[in-house]
Amino acid sequence: MRLSQMLFVTLREDPVEAEIPSHKLLLRAGYIRRIAGGVYAYLPLMWRVLQKVSQIVREEMNAAGAQECLLPQLQPAELWRESGRWDTYTKAEGIMFSLVDRQQREMGLGPTHEEVITTIARDMIRSYRQLPQNLYQIQTKFRDEIRPRFGLMRGREFIMKDAYSFDADEAGLKRQYEKMHTAYCNILNRCGLAFRAVDADSGAIGGAGSQEFMVLAEAGEDEVLYTEDGQYSANVEKAVSLPSDAEPSPFTAYEKLETPGTETIAKLSQLLKCSPTAIVKNVLYQAVFDSGRVVLVLISIRGDQDVNEVKLQNELVKLADQYSSKTLLSLTVPDAETQSKWAAKPLPLGYIAPNLEDSYIKPPKPAPAGQVAANPVASKFLRLVDKTAVDLAHFVTGSNEASYHVVGANWGKEFELPKLVVDVRKATAGDRALHDPTQTLKTARGIEIGHIFQLGTKYSEALGATYTNEQGEEKPLIMGCYGVGVSRLAQAAVEQSYDKDGIVWTTAIAPYQAIVVIPDIAKAEQVQAAEKLYDELNQAGIETLLDDRNERAGVKFKDADLIGIPYRLVTGRSLQQGKVEVVKRASKESQEVALEDVVTTLQQWLLEQH
Repeated sequence: MRLSQMLFVTLREDPVEAEIPSHKLLLRAGYIRRIAGGVYAYLPLMWRVLQKVSQIVREEMNAAGAQECLLPQLQPAELWRESGRWDTYTKAEGIMFSLVDRQQREMGLGPTHEEVITTIARDMIRSYRQLPQNLYQIQTKFRDEIRPRFGLMRGREFIMKDAYSFDADEAGLKRQYEKMHTAYCNILNRCGLAFRAVDADSGAIGGAGSQEFMVLAEAGEDEVLYTEDGQYSANVEKAVSLPSDAEPSPFTAYEKLETPGTETIAKLSQLLKCSPTAIVKNVLYQAVFDSGRVVLVLISIRGDQDVNEVKLQNELVKLADQYSSKTLLSLTVPDAETQSKWAAKPLPLGYIAPNLEDSYIKPPKPAPAGQVAANPVASKFLRLVDKTAVDLAHFVTGSNEASYHVVGANWGKEFELPKLVVDVRKATAGDRALHDPTQTLKTARGIEIGHIFQLGTKYSEALGATYTNEQGEEKPLIMGCYGVGVSRLAQAAVEQSYDKDGIVWTTAIAPYQAIVVIPDIAKAEQVQAAEKLYDELNQAGIETLLDDRNERAGVKFKDADLIGIPYRLVTGRSLQQGKVEVVKRASKESQEVALEDVVTTLQQWLLEQH
């Protein structure tokens, strides 16, 4: 392709809306253009990158035995109601674009396709003889992000590969899962990216085990915790570890002490000259379930620990049926305005004890004659205790009175231990590893570009997708699902590999492998040599650009560096010796190569890259 004929415009300054390097560079280099918040046009250079990533994904999926198909983007609400996810996706997480058609039917734009593919399996798979099956698509998806940002990293429209497997038993699912794990490792290795596979939370997708594939980059939104022995790695949302040992409490007798200005654990431990590990802090959350019930959750946890809200949310989902619900819509720390809606009196914030009285919750208003009182707020606190606080003795905690704490307290004496013991602490770097306490957790930043799930029967049972086994029994299909963000991967590659001059693509996914630059188009010998090289390279299967624009040489060199083409060939002064200058974009290494050797030299270099 000739740059003089391409829709190609570069920017010298960083766009105002771009926050991270990869977003800035893709805009500056003319790869993408913003159309609306979280919605981008993929311009010719970017589309070539996406095609290459897609082809690598396609080849690895096919090699793993998956079959490509294409599923509808527009999906009926009925399917999502069958699975129980319509309210979760349109109200709780709120990420599904939903609409009503002219016949008043509710529809959604697919953020994912479990319901659609399970419906197909329900209609088409009848016998164990048809199993296993693995179907995948490369498709545009839609998510109504609250705050779209970082370009293609968190967009509202994006390209994704999603696959769905169907098996007769758990053993078959595990085989599929391992195949997909291998395929994903191959995809990322072929794209030339440094990555880490980590244990992850399944979120709204559901199911049992899941893993995320993280491209390592400083701008990554996710924190990964791992051990140097390579035996453990997990997203911080999922990570588990051994907390540090609790230090003995210096208090042996129970008493109430005045502790003004100690709303934080740090201030309290400093005033009382005790370790934060001797303190029980009590954190209040407001949970809203899909039935409309509002539940006030009081979680007691060791003072030096923080609550992992993803783990807490998972625990609350398990309790949803107690509140006539299926799932959780939101989990928040209630602010003053929210508290005023249900609090009967001001809460002793910063001084709450595990036995905060239920009388802090307003009683329901009397119902009009002949009607039943409707009160969405549960009349009692849901009390949970984290494992880190269970064995503490003579601990310090709040007194339910501002400016006062109690010391020397014990469970079963001054305070009743909550019946629900949970593990909701947040693992942090420096914690000891469960598998080997001599290993400590390290931290890294990552960009999630892939996620694989062992779904089990969650969707097949909800939608009635069954098969007949060898004994003639009807059984639910065992499912897995496997996603790769194709457009996200492309930008993650830039975030991992760039320098002060621009993008540094790997040869596997660069839009072109080489660019021939004519320093001065007024010089016939430069143009003639460049045209000849351009033709020979393309004929040899080396994807090559020709910068034949009427621009200064410096502008052309800057643009070549900015767009990140792996090899730059310059038909400049060295032509007098029958050579051209070849510059490797990644290392800036420059050398002169004889014209007749250029094609074979580049072929050899490209071969070494694979």
